[in-house]
Amino acid sequence: MTSEATAREALDGKRLVIVGAGSRIGRRLAQSASAAGADLVLAGPDRAKLDATAATLVGPALVQRTDLTDEASIADLAAKTGSFDHLVSTASMPADGPVAELDLASIQKAFAAKVFGPLLLAKHLAAWANEGGSFTFFSGVAAWRPVPERVVVATTNGALAFLVEALAVELAPLRVNAVSPGIVDSGAWDGLGEGKQDFLRSVAERNPARRTGTPDDLVRAVLYAVAAPFVTGTVLHADGGGRLA
Repeated sequence: MTSEATAREALDGKRLVIVGAGSRIGRRLAQSASAAGADLVLAGPDRAKLDATAATLVGPALVQRTDLTDEASIADLAAKTGSFDHLVSTASMPADGPVAELDLASIQKAFAAKVFGPLLLAKHLAAWANEGGSFTFFSGVAAWRPVPERVVVATTNGALAFLVEALAVELAPLRVNAVSPGIVDSGAWDGLGEGKQDFLRSVAERNPARRTGTPDDLVRAVLYAVAAPFVTGTVLHADGGGRLA
């Protein structure tokens, strides 16, 4: 079955909340879901980016500015959304650097995106989920393959992996899963400038899949997690085998 057919089967006539819809990956997911007939709620901290995503869709969408560091903002998202079928959060707030140079505010924002935010999304929105509904959060390969100066991202991604297991048990039969991306050309590496292509090439050479990822790879993984009714409490590694390299 093609990814388009999977999307339509899983999302046609369903309400999907995308937290982080202003990111490149969130936007691509929104586009795929909209084309499949989903009713969308686009959430994230930057209203302009959310509006830009909404402008690319084939159907209307509710746009709701949401700050995962602010519980009142998350509660407002729940009130504005009402009943829904699936929620996906792609949210991430990096806090990179040597341990000796980390600042508490950056660490707290990283945990808000990956741990506190997902927990509060579950707190405020789980009761609104329709039968057969799901939450899908984004973890990351750093939890399984830590490297220097990435201590915070490794820790938050690892914590999320355990959080989805705990939430899957407590919120059952609502399903809770995570997608764990590897190195994906999603814009996150654009800051490397001319060195970006060399970096991606070196990663591809090491990965068992012999390539890096694309936003569409992650959309396919999310659609699987959303569509598979017997999958819960699971981390789906969409990393090209990067955690093994």
